Amino acid sequence: MNPPANKKMEYEMSSLLNSSAVKRTLSACFALPFIVLAGNAAADGDGVWKGGENVYAKVCGHCHEKQVGPTITGRQLPPQYITAIVRNGFRAMPAFPASFIDDNSLQQVAEYISKMPAPAAKP
Repeated sequence: MNPPANKKMEYEMSSLLNSSAVKRTLSACFALPFIVLAGNAAADGDGVWKGGENVYAKVCGHCHEKQVGPTITGRQLPPQYITAIVRNGFRAMPAFPASFIDDNSLQQVAEYISKMPAPAAKP
């Protein structure tokens, strides 16, 4: 074994795993199963989500309540900002098109999030 070759390979692997593109891809791959499962759980019989609280609990909360995504409650974010982020995605958060969540349900969840209080402080 050649120690310098091993060190070079270790450095290259470390650089690859630390790249932002790889981190985004891994984040998206990690989040995708939760999104699919949450979509099935949150949809009613006709495949449309109902109610802002239900959508938040079944979809958004899987990441934003578990510190996978940033805390979005208690920030009084404008509903228009929330809908833009949901539709277009941002950083590791994927975009959710109208075929995934209709405009009315998206507006309901955006209004729900914008009015939610901040989470309780952890001891």
